[in-house]
Amino acid sequence: MAEGKLIYLSLGSNLGDRAANLERAIESLSEIGVRVLRRSSIYETEPVDFLAQPWFLNCVVEAETSLAPRQLLDALQAIERQLGSRKLVPSGPRIVDLDILFYDTQTIHGAAMEIPHSRLAERRFVLIPLVEIAPEFCHPILHKTAAELLAATQDRSAVRVWKP
Repeated sequence: MAEGKLIYLSLGSNLGDRAANLERAIESLSEIGVRVLRRSSIYETEPVDFLAQPWFLNCVVEAETSLAPRQLLDALQAIERQLGSRKLVPSGPRIVDLDILFYDTQTIHGAAMEIPHSRLAERRFVLIPLVEIAPEFCHPILHKTAAELLAATQDRSAVRVWKP
């Protein structure tokens, strides 16, 4: 594989066999040219924004890819569709949801994608697993480490290590 860019992805599932959905999504990453370097524990997390839904399982992976950001987004959305996910309600129930948190230190602001992810600093379900594997990773816009972002977030939703 050509020299890749360091990326961080957030994965979530709250429908069906949540843990199996995450595992299948992580396994699918290698098929699209994403090499997982590290992965966090799986966390059970309280829904945020749209509350009337089952709790999620979430994790974060650190990976490497030579895909360009738009190619990566398209490939992640293809994995979501392949695993049966439909985004019918914003922040609503998902078989699997794959989000790009960071693409190296690049910043992209467009209608189709926002990198770094625009709300990651407000989401404990993203920050806690990110801090587990990359506490010193520095947000290229906010200029704070993942650990500093977690310490500063106003989000108080429940996030706990998942015990199957």
